Amino acid sequence: MNIYNSQMDLQVEGTSDFLEERQHERLDIWLANQLPDLSRSRLQKLISQGCVQINDQICLSKDTKVKLGDRIHVTVPDVEVAQMQPEAIPLDILYEDDTLLIVNKPAGLVVHPSAGHEAGTLVNALLAHCPLAEIGGVQRPGIVHRLDKDTTGAIAIAKTDFAHQHLQAQLKAKTARREYLGVVYGAPRTDSGKIDLPIGRHPVDRKKMAVVPENKGGRPSVTHWRVQERLANYTLMHFQLETGRTHQIRVHSAHIGHPILGDPVYSSGASLKVNLPGQALHAWRLRLQHPVSGEFIEAIAPPPVAFTTLLEVLRRRVAALNPKLIE
Repeated sequence: MNIYNSQMDLQVEGTSDFLEERQHERLDIWLANQLPDLSRSRLQKLISQGCVQINDQICLSKDTKVKLGDRIHVTVPDVEVAQMQPEAIPLDILYEDDTLLIVNKPAGLVVHPSAGHEAGTLVNALLAHCPLAEIGGVQRPGIVHRLDKDTTGAIAIAKTDFAHQHLQAQLKAKTARREYLGVVYGAPRTDSGKIDLPIGRHPVDRKKMAVVPENKGGRPSVTHWRVQERLANYTLMHFQLETGRTHQIRVHSAHIGHPILGDPVYSSGASLKVNLPGQALHAWRLRLQHPVSGEFIEAIAPPPVAFTTLLEVLRRRVAALNPKLIE
């Protein structure tokens, strides 16, 4: 969801025990649970600026208690253009011409501005490098698809509006191919599979996604996977996305009992003594049709050092458990 330049209508409902308990909660706390993309400090500022209405009346106090049946309207102003400044952040470019750009995104780099990340994003870096398609809006110029902050790898950027529309059409038609490498906990019983389960906002923890029935807001989500390498109680997996929902691979992997190693949100397993900057998930290969020439372009993003080091550590563990594997 693009939280900027948007208006949202919410209602305090009592359709579950969880929500029954949440009524009479302070306004800023209740909103923070409903709108996880906005920090509580940001919401408090919006309240003080008169951007929040309760039952058609402007509310200026964060301490106001919400009640069942309250209708709450939130207006989130657009980001000021002055905040979208070009920044000289290094880019690992995999492909570039006058129409599009494919970069290898590092862990820790947010793709576009959001609450708490108004600067230092990939978009800021791109603005310093080249002109971008305007169709993505003020906050997301040129952005065709996203990667999570701590997911590394290939991401396509459109330099022209035509390229932006063409690339998004490929994603919608499933003709663009997005392949990932990830290390998961455990050992799948089979060597390949398909996860076809809808994904939506978690019904309790609004900062997470989850497998949610379509009649309760879930959207169709399909992930294909196969075992790349078995590493004792860990597995290097190859994933291919058929759809592109928020946190899709992370949610699907956790749901089948094999969460991504190092995932702070969807994995509760003990971490290895490896300095991982984020979850062990890497957008390895991106294949798409060039918007102008029609030729297919394949960009392969080399995994980061932390990812390859992790694999080396796991392989050494396997060798230690199986001395015959040591040459």
